[in-house]
Amino acid sequence: MTTAGGAVLGRRHPGTTVFFDIPYAAPPTGRDRFQPPRPHAPWPAVRDATRPGPTAPQARRDAFGTLDMSPFFGPGWIKGEDYLTLTVRAPEDAGRDLPVMVFVHGGGFTAGSTRAPLYDGSAFARDGVVLVTVNYRLGIPGFLHVPGAPDNRGLLDVIAALRWVQQNISAFGGNPGNVTLFGQSAGAIIVGAILTAAPATGLFRRAIVQSGTVEGAFTPEQAARTTHAAARALDVRPHLDAFAAVSDERFVEIMPELTGLDLATPTHADPMAGITPFSLVADQQAADAHPAGHGIDLLVGGTAEEGNLYLAPLGLLTTSTPADVNATAARTHDAPAGLVAAYRARNPQATDGELRSAILGAALFGNGTRHLADAHATASTSGGARTYAYEFAWRSNALDGQLGATHTMELPFVFHTTHLPQLHGPHALLGTGTPPADLAPRMRAAWTSFAHTGDPGWATYDTERRATMRIAQDWTLTHDPRAAERQAWHH
Repeated sequence: MTTAGGAVLGRRHPGTTVFFDIPYAAPPTGRDRFQPPRPHAPWPAVRDATRPGPTAPQARRDAFGTLDMSPFFGPGWIKGEDYLTLTVRAPEDAGRDLPVMVFVHGGGFTAGSTRAPLYDGSAFARDGVVLVTVNYRLGIPGFLHVPGAPDNRGLLDVIAALRWVQQNISAFGGNPGNVTLFGQSAGAIIVGAILTAAPATGLFRRAIVQSGTVEGAFTPEQAARTTHAAARALDVRPHLDAFAAVSDERFVEIMPELTGLDLATPTHADPMAGITPFSLVADQQAADAHPAGHGIDLLVGGTAEEGNLYLAPLGLLTTSTPADVNATAARTHDAPAGLVAAYRARNPQATDGELRSAILGAALFGNGTRHLADAHATASTSGGARTYAYEFAWRSNALDGQLGATHTMELPFVFHTTHLPQLHGPHALLGTGTPPADLAPRMRAAWTSFAHTGDPGWATYDTERRATMRIAQDWTLTHDPRAAERQAWHH
């Protein structure tokens, strides 16, 4: 296969062809780690794209507490400078003008890669979609607010990858005029921001936001706290020249020293509720920047029990106290007592752990998801773009039944990777039970249908009915299923 940078040699599998480790930007080294992505130099010979390549610098992460999360995080840092790359999976006998899906992985802006087992896109390729998965800068090089450098460099990487797709994807059978950008968690936050990013205009036609938020950006003041903490840990000045002289190894070494920072200010709560010191940096949140979506079709949703991931693996779902619930509310809302009272009134039988999980999940993902859905539906009324919403509610029995429909739970079903052995077991994502046999193919079919036509197969979302597909063993179209929660947060 020939790209603008040179020829690449892929690997054939039954029904699919995969091309690993194709550069979309130059290696980010030295000072260039803190600059926008640059074009990659052409390669004169055929580039071997039969094996996965290096990943962004990151600490290896295999677990959240007692939960095995290695299929989500992948192998960690596989060293090599040339890691701004992407993987392309296409049908073995690719036709022409196939829909293209570009996936942005999650990992708290500090971990993850295209090598994570969850993101094997062979099922998409077998269904006639060209799937592209993207590596981008993480942690300090990708998202630290550095005076003298542009913010959100990892996001700029994703936009550069989208430009590569426009220039090259037709060689793999894809239609550059029919690109769906989708992501999960941190990747979904990036996708939500790209919806309103002028440099990305015209680079994609549709978007899927899975468990993201358009309320997740730090203000420059908040981000500066992480900057100063990193500078102290490195014993350098908090400026571009000083950071540029530090090795990637040192950046990775100090990451534990950046956990637990208080990023709340008198005017802004911590939008990440303390789970990560890195996010996008902006003066205003993405949904407030201007009408969302540039006329782009949008599918947006999350899981029914997002917050369980941050509590159950640490034993906190069963040990949380009323004080813990109040503390979580205080960290995420300016009237915490009223918020907790509203949640308790709505579900008087809930345990303190369940209330804490519900508040945390809404603060991190649910509120921002609803904000995006409403903003996009409102902005698209006259623009012809469509909005669709979903909530994934199938419950895993992992961790003695506590994990439930938690954050990340939809991913094995979207990618149809439920067969992976490492996803099964009492401390694995899917638990010890057997998921419904038709759930993965049906969910992937909805995502594929959206990529083909802009319609996943259910009613559109508007701000009156708020039609939302509840995805579990049975699929049920509901209307405004989180009305009480929305009212609690705006009380």
